Amino acid sequence: MKIRELTIGALLSAMALLIPLAFGGFLMVSIPPFTATIMSHVPLFLAMIVSPMAAVMVGLVSAIGFLIKLGPIVAARALMHAVVGYVGAVAIKKGYNLSIALAISMPFHALLEAIVVIPFYGFNLYKIFIVVALGTAIHHTVDSVIAVFIAEALKKAKVVKTA
Repeated sequence: MKIRELTIGALLSAMALLIPLAFGGFLMVSIPPFTATIMSHVPLFLAMIVSPMAAVMVGLVSAIGFLIKLGPIVAARALMHAVVGYVGAVAIKKGYNLSIALAISMPFHALLEAIVVIPFYGFNLYKIFIVVALGTAIHHTVDSVIAVFIAEALKKAKVVKTA
C-alpha cells in the first residue's frame, strides 16, 4: 500500500470509527434485528476510490466502532463492510465509476449482512431477508448517494482523480 493510500485510508478509518461512536444514537434507525447509522458507509464507499486495501482497512475499523458502541451482532454485520469495500474497489480498478461500483457491491452488502445474523436470530425469513437484507440495501443506497455527492466534490477540488 502506498503512503498516500495509507494516509487517506487512515483518515477514512478514523471517520468510520467516529461515526458510530459519536453519532450512533443521533443518526441511528433501529428496526430489530436491523440497525442503520446514516452516513456510516460513506467513509467505506470513499475508500473504494483509493484502493482495495484502503477499503478493507476502513471496513475492518468500522466493525471496531460498532463493536464498542452497539455490540457483537452489529459488529459482525459491520465486519462484512471489508468484503463490500473490496468488491467495490476492485470494480473501480476494473474501470467502473463509483456509482456503478456501489450498485455492484449493494447485493453483496445486503446478502452478507443477512447471512451473518442467521446464527443470532435463526432462519427467520422475514427478519433475515426482509428486515436485514432489504434494510441494508436501502441504507446502502442512501449512503451511496451521499458518498457520490462527496466524491464529486472531491474530484472538483482535485483531491481524487475519479468519482
